[in-house]
Amino acid sequence: MFEMTLALVLFLFPLAYSPGPGNMFFAAGAARFGFRATLPASAGYHVATWVVTAAIGLGLVTTLETAPGLFQALKLAGAAYVFRIAARFLGAGVAEDAPDARPATFRDGAVLLLLNPKAYVIIALMFTQFLDGDAGSALITVIAITSIFTLNNLIAFSLWSLAGAQLARAFAHAASARALNLTFGAILASVALWMVLA
Repeated sequence: MFEMTLALVLFLFPLAYSPGPGNMFFAAGAARFGFRATLPASAGYHVATWVVTAAIGLGLVTTLETAPGLFQALKLAGAAYVFRIAARFLGAGVAEDAPDARPATFRDGAVLLLLNPKAYVIIALMFTQFLDGDAGSALITVIAITSIFTLNNLIAFSLWSLAGAQLARAFAHAASARALNLTFGAILASVALWMVLA
């Protein structure tokens, strides 16, 4: 189990810690509202991660393979959702200028995972590499892989959130806050475009 865990973490490291929809979502949210404000969305994202990963490990991947239209629909819906978040940043100023602005919720985090096709691809690929054919231990292995994957993502997103919160301190004035929001909005819009074209 130790060898599998080490190999799995090394496999996931570049995927989890590189910029992507999840990392940018949490970095941008922390930059805007602070690290603590990202915790409900992070909880939603990672509860959904655990459930979806376990489901794929237990056979949902077969459904996605036999229904490519479902995957395409998830891809487009996920891109639209990320673009909607980007639009919020592009239209935002400093916090005092936008009293109706709010941090992402548990539901927002869960929806981000559910509509992120990159997550489904990574999860399916992960199981093809690390799930062996021993039916007797399959359930335990699926639970172990699911838990390691979720914990690894939680650490990565927390680090991106902390970085976003630190960055916000350097952009506390109105003009710099607007520049930060425009930057994160543009990054998220680019991620949405990438989700459509990838």
